[in-house]
Amino acid sequence: MSTVRVAFQSKVATSPAELWDWSTSVRGVDAEMGPVLKLDFPKGMTHIPRDGSGLGQPLGKCKFLLFGLVPVDLSRLTFVEVEPGRRFVEQSPLLSMKSWRHERTIAPGPDGTEVVDSLEFTPRFAPRVVTWFISKFFQHRHDVLRRVFRERRSNARRPEARPA
Repeated sequence: MSTVRVAFQSKVATSPAELWDWSTSVRGVDAEMGPVLKLDFPKGMTHIPRDGSGLGQPLGKCKFLLFGLVPVDLSRLTFVEVEPGRRFVEQSPLLSMKSWRHERTIAPGPDGTEVVDSLEFTPRFAPRVVTWFISKFFQHRHDVLRRVFRERRSNARRPEARPA
């Protein structure tokens, strides 16, 4: 079975700092993944280590729950590289994968922020099905990212209602 490489790129209507905060927060990850998957993060965790502490060490076991209910995978969430404000690499052991590497980069663009998710993985079974699912899932995550920040921008531009 060979390694699959795919990448997803989007322009997001926000600053790199705001997108970094979102991308490294449990709340942001939950929003991007839902309702398809829920990642059961270690208790008390609110953000991944954004300063690069704990690199290469599992932060804990995380269950992937399909539609928030059905366990479908288990991860030992591990970050191996962090460039604060710009990039992280998550390389976690997963039950479903012989190998898994997810890199997210964030860079300022002319009209917002560019975000790229680059994935390299080797499924343990059904490579075509797994590749299809991962591709659809990350397309969903990017759709959510663009929508959330477009809505935030719209709401910020709306004038406040003033009493007559």
